[in-house]
Amino acid sequence: MDVAFNKNEDQLKQLTYQLRHRLQKVKLGGGEKRIEAHKAKSKLTARERIEYLLDKDSETVEIGAFAGEGMYPEEGGCPSGGVVVVIGYVQGRQCVVVANDATVKAGAWFPITAKKNLRAQEISIENKLPIIYLVDSAGVYLPMQDEIFPDKEHFGRIFRNNAVMSSLGIVQLAAIMGPCVAGGAYLPIMSDEAMIVDGTGSVFLAGSYLVKSAIGETIDNETLGGATTHSEISGVTDYKFKNDEECLDHIRNIFDKLGAQPSAGFSRKAPAPPTENEQEIYGLLPADRAKPYDMMDIIRRLVDNSEFEPYKALYGQTLICGLARIDGWAVGIVANQRKIVKTKKGAMQMGGVIYSDSADKAARFIMNCNQKRIPLVFLHDVSGFMVGSQSEHGGIIKDGAKMVNAMSNSVVPKFTVIIGNSYGAGNYAMCGKAYDPRLIVAWPTAQLAVMSGAAAANTLLQIQVASLKAKGETITPEAEKELLDKIKARYDEQLSPYYAAARLWVDAIIDPLETRKVISEGIAMANHAPIEKPFNVGVIQV
Repeated sequence: MDVAFNKNEDQLKQLTYQLRHRLQKVKLGGGEKRIEAHKAKSKLTARERIEYLLDKDSETVEIGAFAGEGMYPEEGGCPSGGVVVVIGYVQGRQCVVVANDATVKAGAWFPITAKKNLRAQEISIENKLPIIYLVDSAGVYLPMQDEIFPDKEHFGRIFRNNAVMSSLGIVQLAAIMGPCVAGGAYLPIMSDEAMIVDGTGSVFLAGSYLVKSAIGETIDNETLGGATTHSEISGVTDYKFKNDEECLDHIRNIFDKLGAQPSAGFSRKAPAPPTENEQEIYGLLPADRAKPYDMMDIIRRLVDNSEFEPYKALYGQTLICGLARIDGWAVGIVANQRKIVKTKKGAMQMGGVIYSDSADKAARFIMNCNQKRIPLVFLHDVSGFMVGSQSEHGGIIKDGAKMVNAMSNSVVPKFTVIIGNSYGAGNYAMCGKAYDPRLIVAWPTAQLAVMSGAAAANTLLQIQVASLKAKGETITPEAEKELLDKIKARYDEQLSPYYAAARLWVDAIIDPLETRKVISEGIAMANHAPIEKPFNVGVIQV
C-alpha cells in the first residue's frame, strides 16, 4: 500500500465530490420554490429546455456554471449568472445554447450575466458554431444598470455581436419563451429566425406600465407584444407555438436541414483510451501542492494509448513539450514539469518554474505546431519564471517574451487546463485567460493569482508593518501574526478556482477525468473554423 498515493487520492476525490455537490446546488437556480412557480406557468426550466433540445446521450460541456457565485450578496445573489450556457449537439450538429434562467431574478441581467452571454457569443464566433438563444428575461437589473448598460463590454455589445455574427454567416436562432423586454428585445429579433410561445412569450421595447406612463395609453402586455400580435399583426416573429416543447421541436427541425460547412481539417484518428489507468490521476497529484511530482505520469493518463512523442526531452526540462492524441485528435502539449531536474551543465532546476532554456524550447515547439496546424494544449502547474541575478543576466525576460510572443500569435486553437498552480507571468506564458484559449478549465486543485498565498501574505504584511512603523506605531508579534492570518485568509479565498470561475476567468471547474472529453469537444468545435490568418510572430527577441 502506497500511503502517499492513498492520501492524494482521498483529497482529490473529496474535492471532486465537493465539486459535484456545488454543481447540484447551482443547478437549482433560484431555488425549488421559484422552480415550482415557474413550472406552474406551464413552462420548462432553462435546464429542462436545454435537455429537451439537445440530442440524447450526446456529449456536452457547460460554460460558466459557477458564474456569479458569491457575488452580489446585497442583491440576493445571481446563481450561474442567471443564464445557462451549454456546448452540445442538435441533430448531430455542434452548437452553443444560451438559456435565460427565469427562476433567478426573473432572468434579469446582472453584470456577470452580460459577461457570460458575451463569452457564449465569443465561443460561437471563434469556432463558427451555430448559436441558439432561449429567451426568458425581464431585461437589465435596474439597480445595477450603470454596471450593465453603457460600456463596450456591457449589454449593448450582445446586439452588436448579433449583427457581426450574421455577417459572418453564423446561424443564430432565438425562441422567445417568456418576457423579452426593452433593449433585450433586439437579441431574438436580430437573430436569423425568431420563434415565440403563445401565452408565455412576449416581446416589446416598453411594457404596459411604461407605455401608460410615457404616452398615456392603456394596454395589456399580451395585446402589446404577445405571440398573436407579433406573429399575425407586426410580423416581428417568424413562428408561433403552443408550448415550449413544440417550439424546441421546430428548432431541431431547422437544424436537421442545415447545410454543411468547411472544416479546419485537424487530424483525427479512431479514439483510444489511455493504456495507463486514468483513475490513478487522483492519487498521482500530491495533496501537498509544494511537493514535486512527474507531470508525465498525468500526461500518460490523458493521451490515447498513453503514447507521447517528446520534443527536446533533454533540454529545457521544466517544460514538457510533445505530440500526442486525445480522443483521436492530434495535439501539441505544453506542460509544466513539477519534479526537480538537473541540466547537463550540472545546475538544479526547480519543478514548476520556467527557465530560459524551457521558454526557448516552448517557443520553438509552439511555432512548429502552428506550422503543422496542430492544436495546442497547455497543462498548468506553474509558479512563474525563474528570478535572481543569474536568470536576469541570462536573459530570462527576453526568452520569456519569445514564448509569450509565439503563443499570443498562434493561429491554431489553444486549450488550457489548470491542474495546480497558475501564478504570475507563468499564467500568461502558459496561455491564461488573457491569451484567448478556445476553452480554459480548472481542476478543483487549481489556484490562480499573482503569487502563492504564503508569498503574497508575507509581502503584504511587510508593507503594512512598514506603514505602521512610519506612523510611529509599534506592533507586537501577536498582533503581527493576527494581521498575517487575516491577510492570508483573504488572499487564499481569491486563490480558489471557484473565485476564478465566479468571475469567468475559467470556463468551468471539472473532474480531472473529464479532461479528455473537454479537450476533444473543444477541438471538435474549433474544427468548424478553418484557419484563415497566416502565422506571424512579428519582431521576436533572439
